[in-house]
Amino acid sequence: MTIQTIHEAAAAVRDRQVTPLDLVEMCLKNIDRWESQVRAWVLVDRDSARAEAKRLADELNRGQYRGPLHGIPIGIKDIFDVFDWPTACGSKLWANSVAREDCEVVKRLRQAGAILLGKTVTTQFASFDPPVTRNPWNLARTPGGSSSGSAAAVATLMCLGAMGSQTGGSITRPASYCGVAGCKPTYGLVPCQGVLPLAPSMDHPGPIGRCVRDLELMLEVIASPYHRTRPLQSDGGLLLGRIRGLFDHLAAPAVRQAMDETQQKLQQAGAFVKEIALPARFGEVIARHRTIMAVEAAAFHQERLAKHPDDYAPRIRGLLEEGLACPAPEYQRCQEHQRQLTIDITACFADVDTLIMPATTCPAPDASTTGDPAFNSPWSYTGLPAVSFPTGQLVEGLPLALQLVGDRRSEAELFAAAAWCEQALGARSLTPPELANR
Repeated sequence: MTIQTIHEAAAAVRDRQVTPLDLVEMCLKNIDRWESQVRAWVLVDRDSARAEAKRLADELNRGQYRGPLHGIPIGIKDIFDVFDWPTACGSKLWANSVAREDCEVVKRLRQAGAILLGKTVTTQFASFDPPVTRNPWNLARTPGGSSSGSAAAVATLMCLGAMGSQTGGSITRPASYCGVAGCKPTYGLVPCQGVLPLAPSMDHPGPIGRCVRDLELMLEVIASPYHRTRPLQSDGGLLLGRIRGLFDHLAAPAVRQAMDETQQKLQQAGAFVKEIALPARFGEVIARHRTIMAVEAAAFHQERLAKHPDDYAPRIRGLLEEGLACPAPEYQRCQEHQRQLTIDITACFADVDTLIMPATTCPAPDASTTGDPAFNSPWSYTGLPAVSFPTGQLVEGLPLALQLVGDRRSEAELFAAAAWCEQALGARSLTPPELANR
């Protein structure tokens, strides 16, 4: 049988149609097929994955089923500590820095029965310098960053799901560019213990999968607490708030047109769409987000940067230098703006269930960049949950995605709305044709 998603695999494992080892071998076969071109992995631990698959199969034979992630192969972004694997974070000097303990997220994944295939590529220190990973839809384009390898690996079925992290746009942007789904949860919902920080006040671990349902299955495991809600019905009168402003001004013409077409399809399916005005403070969000990120990243890296400046690529070094030069009163003003905007944005949800907008300003650009996080960073700044998934539309042969944003701690309702939209659009993640046809 053909398996493309976690929820399909979970049902097949539970019903004994496939074994965990079957899933591992499927992913390893895809790694052998695509990795030399896509370069999504830092390491793949084949022996450990196979051994764990056999152990989990034995549990099933004894009637022990851990839930939907039992026997599911997962990739882990290389800023998360995994016992006995290096946490290199894109650093040459940390390439052999072996973790002595699992981070909290990895502990929860293991407890749920997930199989860790290996570490996926991150941009250096989860920042902006382009990675070695290439976009599987077009190898000359960026997969986005910083969760580059995670998005590309899921897109090519080298794993069924993967962990990413977002401080600006590092989950939803690469997911969009690679034609898969991503979730940045509410700030603080998923623990950061054992994950390399970039800017601690805006760091969000989160899942990347092949559909909205898979994201929810992963988040249920890594978040605490999390409670699933009933899915919205097709005639449930979903209330969507479309926000424009920055999300129109910075969008490429093809993206604006695609968004208009998406809105029309959702309305035809029964959704009500209302235009929502953004708070006045929203105009400063991109600049102030960067200031906070620069200052907090500099606080973490300052001593190491002084000792090992050659281990920092140009763009992360530039960010750190900005942070070191920032006056303390300016950082404080940005923090106050962040606090006030987070309060102001709550009013946007007074009359709608969720906000909708494009996930990215344009399709994946060339590989010299990781792309523009402008449509993602406001939600990292305010800590609101965001979900993106491909709409099925292509521009220049590259996928586009819809982004939904919910109120704080509304993940269950946000997933229900996103799943309804995904179904209404008839959208799902597909294997990139450039690779599938080779």
